[in-house]
Amino acid sequence: MNTKNKGFNTKLIHAGEIEEPYGSATVPIYQTSTFRFKNAKHGADCFSGKSDGYIYTRLANPTIRAFEQSIAELENAYDGIATSSGMGAITSVYMALLGAGDHIISTGAVYGPARGVLEFDLSRFGVESSFVNTSDIENIIAAIKPNTRVLYIETPANPTMEITDILACAEIARKHNLLLVVDNTFCSPYLQKPLDLGADVVLHSVTKFINGHADIVGGVIVTKEPRVYKKVRHMMTYMGCNMDPTQAYMALRGLKTLALRIERAQNNALCLAEFIQFHPKVSWIKYPGLSSHPQYALARKQMDGPGSMMSFGLKGGFKAGEKLMDNVRLAILAVSLGGVETLIQHPASMTHAAVSRKHKLAAGISDDLVRLSVGIEDVDDIIEDLKQALNHV
Repeated sequence: MNTKNKGFNTKLIHAGEIEEPYGSATVPIYQTSTFRFKNAKHGADCFSGKSDGYIYTRLANPTIRAFEQSIAELENAYDGIATSSGMGAITSVYMALLGAGDHIISTGAVYGPARGVLEFDLSRFGVESSFVNTSDIENIIAAIKPNTRVLYIETPANPTMEITDILACAEIARKHNLLLVVDNTFCSPYLQKPLDLGADVVLHSVTKFINGHADIVGGVIVTKEPRVYKKVRHMMTYMGCNMDPTQAYMALRGLKTLALRIERAQNNALCLAEFIQFHPKVSWIKYPGLSSHPQYALARKQMDGPGSMMSFGLKGGFKAGEKLMDNVRLAILAVSLGGVETLIQHPASMTHAAVSRKHKLAAGISDDLVRLSVGIEDVDDIIEDLKQALNHV
């Protein structure tokens, strides 16, 4: 079925469908490492690119291709590249677009391991990086060097919920001949389409909202142009961080309910944020659905909804946060996000533990910061759980 001109929810269900001989209503799991050739010429044509036939699952697989093409269609992209994890997607992009002597500008409050790879690993091979608060466009302009090649933004940022103007970043990238990469994990294609705003590359941790059930890890990359797509796919296949067919099958299954899950979760999040912002033990809250958010107007402009992620600070700092997390009963104390269950965690000691204290504070990741991924439970139960946990603080 051609879904190009169909609505988003129709695309969620039908994009990426493939024809297969037994008429399966869903994309089957092609759990195979290698594929038969019809004859020697067919094998040679597959390797030369004259034929679109499959060769080896590290290079391509029908189940994985169905998932890649689904995300590409949802993001209005040229094509997609599925990886074994979100970090597989991030590292593939870094390795494909950066070389010795190159410079990258990144959101300061970016996912901890995404920052760590640049600071501790690619730096050993001559890649320079600058981390700035990209919600202030002037910080980006000030950080540009003659050797800058990539502008990498995460919006909303993890875990500070700062929002960066994608359209403004795209204008800067064009002016300075940079590639703009956007981590769209917190929004998914349902709430934000960075390629439509001028980005060159978009990536997701599929583990989060796209799959939505906390039972697989995965990543995906989409690009605007074939040239960039070929560079990133080449790097991904050489590094060997391809997605597995069963991962792809489960991600496709999760994708079908993306809109339903996000709508309910963000409705819950708005109710929860309104409760939290007036609680006497809470010193601040950042949620794009509240008018108190510093980039509230920008969020309404570039996002189709505030989402279900928020961060807040507790009076009493780290010890108060520790008390809160030790006393939740419904919310799960765990890292990750975007699942059907409500998750709570302390970034300074968990997801961003590898980032130095100096850099954490510079990025706005304070010791009192608590990150909440709101699930789809009954909202009264989530509020009651937070209420009783806060009573222990």
